[in-house]
Amino acid sequence: MKLGFIGLGIMGAPMAGHLIAAGHEVFAQSRSGVPPTLVDAGAIASKTATQVAQSADLMFIMVPDTPHVEEVLFGEHGIAKGLSPGKTVVDMSSISPIATKQFAQRIQALGCDYVDAPVSGGEVGAKAASLTIMVGATEEAFARVKPLFELMGKNITLVGDVGAGQTCKVANQIIVALNIEAVGEALLFAAKAGADPARVRQALMGGFAASRILEVHGERMIKRTFNPGFRIELHQKDLKLALEGAGALGLSLPHTASALQMMNSCAANGGAQLDHSSLVRALEIAANFQVAQA
Repeated sequence: MKLGFIGLGIMGAPMAGHLIAAGHEVFAQSRSGVPPTLVDAGAIASKTATQVAQSADLMFIMVPDTPHVEEVLFGEHGIAKGLSPGKTVVDMSSISPIATKQFAQRIQALGCDYVDAPVSGGEVGAKAASLTIMVGATEEAFARVKPLFELMGKNITLVGDVGAGQTCKVANQIIVALNIEAVGEALLFAAKAGADPARVRQALMGGFAASRILEVHGERMIKRTFNPGFRIELHQKDLKLALEGAGALGLSLPHTASALQMMNSCAANGGAQLDHSSLVRALEIAANFQVAQA
Protein backbone atom coordinates (compact mmCIF):
# COMPACT_ATOMS: atom_id res chain seq x y z
CA MET A 1 0.00 0.00 0.00
CA LYS A 2 0.94 3.64 -0.33
CA LEU A 3 1.24 4.73 3.28
CA GLY A 4 2.19 7.94 5.03
CA PHE A 5 3.86 8.33 8.41
CA ILE A 6 4.18 11.71 10.15
CA GLY A 7 6.16 11.94 13.39
CA LEU A 8 9.39 9.94 13.50
CA GLY A 9 10.57 10.22 17.08
CA ILE A 10 11.37 7.53 19.64
CA MET A 11 8.13 5.70 18.85
CA GLY A 12 7.31 6.72 15.30
CA ALA A 13 10.60 5.81 13.66
CA PRO A 14 10.57 2.09 14.55
CA MET A 15 6.83 1.87 13.83
CA ALA A 16 7.35 3.30 10.35
CA GLY A 17 10.31 0.94 9.93
CA HIS A 18 8.06 -2.10 10.43
CA LEU A 19 5.73 -0.89 7.67
CA ILE A 20 8.66 -0.42 5.30
CA ALA A 21 10.08 -3.84 6.18
CA ALA A 22 6.74 -5.40 5.26
CA GLY A 23 7.09 -4.04 1.74
CA HIS A 24 4.83 -0.99 1.88
CA GLU A 25 5.70 2.26 0.15
CA VAL A 26 5.99 4.80 2.99
CA PHE A 27 5.99 8.57 2.49
CA ALA A 28 7.52 10.00 5.66
CA GLN A 29 7.70 13.43 7.25
CA SER A 30 8.84 14.81 10.59
CA ARG A 31 9.70 18.22 12.02
CA SER A 32 13.25 17.04 12.68
CA GLY A 33 13.58 15.42 9.25
CA VAL A 34 13.36 11.80 8.19
CA PRO A 35 16.08 9.69 9.90
CA PRO A 36 18.72 8.48 7.41
CA THR A 37 18.20 4.92 8.59
CA LEU A 38 14.58 5.05 7.40
CA VAL A 39 15.57 6.61 4.07
CA ASP A 40 18.15 3.86 3.62
CA ALA A 41 15.44 1.30 4.37
CA GLY A 42 13.22 2.76 1.65
CA ALA A 43 11.21 5.63 3.18
CA ILE A 44 10.36 8.43 0.77
CA ALA A 45 11.04 11.75 2.50
CA SER A 46 8.32 14.38 2.08
CA LYS A 47 8.70 18.06 2.90
CA THR A 48 5.21 18.60 4.33
CA ALA A 49 2.23 16.72 5.72
CA THR A 50 0.25 17.98 2.72
CA GLN A 51 2.63 16.15 0.39
CA VAL A 52 2.26 12.99 2.45
CA ALA A 53 -1.53 13.18 2.16
CA GLN A 54 -1.32 13.75 -1.58
CA SER A 55 0.92 10.69 -2.05
CA ALA A 56 -0.53 8.17 0.39
CA ASP A 57 -3.89 6.40 0.59
CA LEU A 58 -3.63 5.86 4.33
CA MET A 59 -1.47 7.89 6.71
CA PHE A 60 -0.38 7.57 10.33
CA ILE A 61 0.34 10.38 12.79
CA MET A 62 2.57 9.87 15.84
CA VAL A 63 3.32 13.20 17.56
CA PRO A 64 3.45 14.28 21.22
CA ASP A 65 0.29 16.25 22.05
CA THR A 66 -3.11 17.58 20.95
CA PRO A 67 -1.83 20.88 19.46
CA HIS A 68 0.75 18.96 17.41
CA VAL A 69 -1.93 16.71 15.93
CA GLU A 70 -4.08 19.74 15.13
CA GLU A 71 -1.15 21.39 13.34
CA VAL A 72 -0.38 18.22 11.37
CA LEU A 73 -4.02 17.92 10.33
CA PHE A 74 -5.11 21.49 9.76
CA GLY A 75 -2.01 23.69 9.72
CA GLU A 76 -0.74 25.69 6.76
CA HIS A 77 0.94 22.59 5.34
CA GLY A 78 -1.40 20.08 6.99
CA ILE A 79 -2.85 16.78 5.91
CA ALA A 80 -6.30 18.21 5.25
CA LYS A 81 -5.02 20.25 2.33
CA GLY A 82 -3.76 17.14 0.57
CA LEU A 83 -6.67 14.78 1.17
CA SER A 84 -9.09 13.47 -1.40
CA PRO A 85 -12.22 11.41 -0.70
CA GLY A 86 -11.69 7.78 0.27
CA LYS A 87 -8.41 8.21 2.14
CA THR A 88 -7.85 7.24 5.77
CA VAL A 89 -6.15 9.18 8.56
CA VAL A 90 -4.94 7.22 11.61
CA ASP A 91 -3.78 9.16 14.66
CA MET A 92 -1.64 7.01 16.96
CA SER A 93 -0.67 9.89 19.25
CA SER A 94 -2.03 10.13 22.80
CA ILE A 95 -4.25 13.20 22.90
CA SER A 96 -7.56 14.60 24.14
CA PRO A 97 -10.59 12.36 23.43
CA ILE A 98 -12.76 15.47 23.06
CA ALA A 99 -10.43 17.06 20.49
CA THR A 100 -10.15 13.72 18.69
CA LYS A 101 -13.90 13.66 18.04
CA GLN A 102 -13.75 17.23 16.73
CA PHE A 103 -10.81 16.44 14.45
CA ALA A 104 -12.62 13.35 13.16
CA GLN A 105 -15.70 15.36 12.18
CA ARG A 106 -13.59 17.75 10.13
CA ILE A 107 -11.73 14.95 8.34
CA GLN A 108 -14.92 12.96 7.74
CA ALA A 109 -16.48 16.07 6.18
CA LEU A 110 -13.78 15.77 3.50
CA GLY A 111 -15.00 12.28 2.62
CA CYS A 112 -12.24 10.45 4.51
CA ASP A 113 -12.14 8.01 7.42
CA TYR A 114 -10.58 8.93 10.75
CA VAL A 115 -9.20 6.41 13.23
CA ASP A 116 -7.74 7.09 16.67
CA ALA A 117 -5.33 4.38 17.77
CA PRO A 118 -3.08 5.36 20.68
CA VAL A 119 -0.55 2.82 21.88
CA SER A 120 1.05 1.47 25.02
CA GLY A 121 4.36 -0.33 25.29
CA GLY A 122 6.89 2.47 24.96
CA GLU A 123 10.07 2.43 22.95
CA VAL A 124 10.64 -1.25 23.69
CA GLY A 125 7.25 -2.18 22.31
CA ALA A 126 7.67 0.05 19.27
CA LYS A 127 10.97 -1.58 18.37
CA ALA A 128 9.70 -5.11 19.03
CA ALA A 129 6.40 -4.53 17.17
CA SER A 130 4.61 -5.63 20.34
CA LEU A 131 2.60 -2.49 21.10
CA THR A 132 -0.87 -2.58 22.59
CA ILE A 133 -3.10 -0.58 20.23
CA MET A 134 -6.43 0.86 21.44
CA VAL A 135 -8.67 1.76 18.52
CA GLY A 136 -11.63 4.06 18.02
CA ALA A 137 -13.15 3.62 14.56
CA THR A 138 -15.98 2.24 12.50
CA GLU A 139 -15.94 -1.50 11.92
CA GLU A 140 -15.12 -0.90 8.24
CA ALA A 141 -12.19 1.42 8.90
CA PHE A 142 -10.84 -0.91 11.59
CA ALA A 143 -10.92 -3.87 9.21
CA ARG A 144 -9.00 -1.82 6.64
CA VAL A 145 -6.25 -0.74 9.04
CA LYS A 146 -5.94 -3.82 11.26
CA PRO A 147 -3.44 -5.68 9.00
CA LEU A 148 -1.15 -2.66 9.29
CA PHE A 149 -1.61 -2.47 13.05
CA GLU A 150 -0.52 -6.12 13.20
CA LEU A 151 2.86 -5.07 11.80
CA MET A 152 3.35 -2.74 14.78
CA GLY A 153 1.58 -4.41 17.69
CA LYS A 154 0.25 -7.59 19.25
CA ASN A 155 -2.76 -6.65 21.40
CA ILE A 156 -5.09 -4.76 19.05
CA THR A 157 -8.60 -3.92 20.27
CA LEU A 158 -11.45 -2.02 18.67
CA VAL A 159 -12.72 -0.27 21.79
CA GLY A 160 -15.56 1.63 20.15
CA ASP A 161 -16.34 4.60 17.93
CA VAL A 162 -13.86 7.40 17.20
CA GLY A 163 -12.56 8.81 20.50
CA ALA A 164 -12.89 5.54 22.40
CA GLY A 165 -9.27 4.66 21.71
CA GLN A 166 -8.08 7.89 23.33
CA THR A 167 -10.40 7.35 26.31
CA CYS A 168 -8.91 3.88 26.76
CA LYS A 169 -5.38 5.31 26.58
CA VAL A 170 -6.16 7.86 29.30
CA ALA A 171 -7.40 4.99 31.48
CA ASN A 172 -4.20 3.10 30.71
CA GLN A 173 -2.08 6.05 31.78
CA ILE A 174 -3.94 6.36 35.07
CA ILE A 175 -3.18 2.72 35.87
CA VAL A 176 0.46 3.00 34.83
CA ALA A 177 1.06 6.19 36.83
CA LEU A 178 -0.49 4.81 40.01
CA ASN A 179 1.48 1.59 39.66
CA ILE A 180 4.73 3.51 39.24
CA GLU A 181 3.92 5.52 42.36
CA ALA A 182 3.07 2.34 44.29
CA VAL A 183 6.28 0.57 43.25
CA GLY A 184 8.30 3.66 44.14
CA GLU A 185 6.75 3.91 47.59
CA ALA A 186 7.22 0.19 48.25
CA LEU A 187 10.89 0.14 47.24
CA LEU A 188 11.57 3.36 49.15
CA PHE A 189 9.97 1.86 52.26
CA ALA A 190 11.97 -1.35 51.92
CA ALA A 191 15.27 0.45 51.37
CA LYS A 192 14.74 2.87 54.26
CA ALA A 193 13.91 -0.09 56.52
CA GLY A 194 17.29 -1.60 55.68
CA ALA A 195 16.29 -4.28 53.18
CA ASP A 196 18.02 -4.75 49.84
CA PRO A 197 15.53 -3.26 47.34
CA ALA A 198 16.80 -5.51 44.54
CA ARG A 199 16.06 -8.63 46.60
CA VAL A 200 12.72 -7.22 47.74
CA ARG A 201 11.78 -6.68 44.11
CA GLN A 202 12.90 -10.21 43.24
CA ALA A 203 10.73 -11.64 46.01
CA LEU A 204 7.70 -9.57 45.08
CA MET A 205 7.93 -10.66 41.45
CA GLY A 206 6.90 -14.14 42.56
CA GLY A 207 3.76 -13.01 44.39
CA PHE A 208 0.48 -11.20 43.90
CA ALA A 209 2.25 -7.83 43.73
CA ALA A 210 4.03 -8.86 40.52
CA SER A 211 3.46 -6.51 37.61
CA ARG A 212 5.10 -5.27 34.44
CA ILE A 213 5.76 -1.97 36.24
CA LEU A 214 7.53 -3.73 39.12
CA GLU A 215 9.51 -5.80 36.63
CA VAL A 216 10.68 -3.01 34.31
CA HIS A 217 10.39 0.24 36.22
CA GLY A 218 11.27 -1.27 39.59
CA GLU A 219 14.58 -2.30 38.04
CA ARG A 220 15.05 1.20 36.63
CA MET A 221 14.52 2.70 40.10
CA ILE A 222 17.12 0.40 41.60
CA LYS A 223 19.68 0.74 38.80
CA ARG A 224 18.97 4.49 38.36
CA THR A 225 18.49 4.09 34.60
CA PHE A 226 16.05 6.91 33.87
CA ASN A 227 16.82 7.53 30.22
CA PRO A 228 13.46 7.55 28.35
CA GLY A 229 11.41 5.30 27.51
CA PHE A 230 8.42 7.47 28.08
CA ARG A 231 9.17 10.94 29.34
CA ILE A 232 7.77 12.48 32.53
CA GLU A 233 6.51 15.48 30.53
CA LEU A 234 4.41 13.21 28.30
CA HIS A 235 2.87 11.41 31.27
CA GLN A 236 2.13 14.80 32.85
CA LYS A 237 0.18 15.63 29.70
CA ASP A 238 -1.78 12.37 29.86
CA LEU A 239 -2.71 12.79 33.53
CA LYS A 240 -3.84 16.35 32.86
CA LEU A 241 -6.12 14.93 30.16
CA ALA A 242 -7.45 12.45 32.72
CA LEU A 243 -8.22 15.16 35.24
CA GLU A 244 -9.75 17.45 32.62
CA GLY A 245 -11.99 14.60 31.53
CA ALA A 246 -12.85 13.77 35.13
CA GLY A 247 -13.83 17.39 35.71
CA ALA A 248 -16.12 17.34 32.68
CA LEU A 249 -17.70 14.10 33.92
CA GLY A 250 -18.03 15.24 37.54
CA LEU A 251 -15.62 12.58 38.80
CA SER A 252 -13.07 12.71 41.61
CA LEU A 253 -9.77 10.95 40.80
CA PRO A 254 -7.71 11.74 43.91
CA HIS A 255 -4.81 9.35 43.34
CA THR A 256 -4.49 10.35 39.70
CA ALA A 257 -4.12 13.90 41.00
CA SER A 258 -1.43 12.84 43.48
CA ALA A 259 0.51 11.01 40.76
CA LEU A 260 0.42 14.14 38.63
CA GLN A 261 1.76 16.19 41.55
CA MET A 262 4.64 13.72 41.93
CA MET A 263 5.45 14.10 38.24
CA ASN A 264 5.17 17.88 38.52
CA SER A 265 7.75 17.72 41.32
CA CYS A 266 10.09 15.65 39.15
CA ALA A 267 9.75 18.14 36.30
CA ALA A 268 10.36 21.07 38.66
CA ASN A 269 13.60 19.38 39.74
CA GLY A 270 14.90 19.06 36.18
CA GLY A 271 13.42 15.67 35.32
CA ALA A 272 10.86 16.48 32.62
CA GLN A 273 12.92 14.65 29.98
CA LEU A 274 13.57 11.57 32.14
CA ASP A 275 11.65 8.31 32.01
CA HIS A 276 8.39 8.27 33.97
CA SER A 277 9.86 5.66 36.30
CA SER A 278 11.85 8.58 37.73
CA LEU A 279 8.65 9.60 39.54
CA VAL A 280 10.37 7.81 42.43
CA ARG A 281 12.73 10.78 42.64
CA ALA A 282 9.90 12.97 43.92
CA LEU A 283 9.26 10.46 46.71
CA GLU A 284 12.99 10.34 47.46
CA ILE A 285 13.24 14.13 47.67
CA ALA A 286 10.35 14.20 50.14
CA ALA A 287 11.97 11.45 52.23
CA ASN A 288 15.54 12.75 51.87
CA PHE A 289 16.48 9.16 51.08
CA GLN A 290 17.23 7.30 47.85
CA VAL A 291 16.08 3.78 46.94
CA ALA A 292 19.57 2.91 45.67
CA GLN A 293 22.80 4.56 44.59
CA ALA A 294 23.79 4.78 40.95
